[in-house]
Amino acid sequence: MYKVHVVENGVQATDTVNMLQTEGFEKDSIYLFAHDKDRTEDLTEATGLGEMGIKEQGLVDSVGNMFKSRGDELRNKFEALGLSSNEASQYEVELDKGRLVLVASDEVK
Repeated sequence: MYKVHVVENGVQATDTVNMLQTEGFEKDSIYLFAHDKDRTEDLTEATGLGEMGIKEQGLVDSVGNMFKSRGDELRNKFEALGLSSNEASQYEVELDKGRLVLVASDEVK
């Protein structure tokens, strides 16, 4: 099962993380995405959330992401968390608009 929330900024992201935790999701199974890698890293660190790594993506996809465009990398990460390719594309468009996407997943593929 997964839940996805689109938010505008770090304050809303923090509020959403707190809400997801009250729903039973652990912080290390909530992932924050921004189109800019530095923004993703900064907000992930500030909120204490999980980071996408080999465990979530698998070795091949994790290494392959180093050679993909940022959009392809983000869609790949969304799919690794259980989203369909259509959903992944939809949320990548939200990132293009400067929004943040939070994905809480209790079943990493």
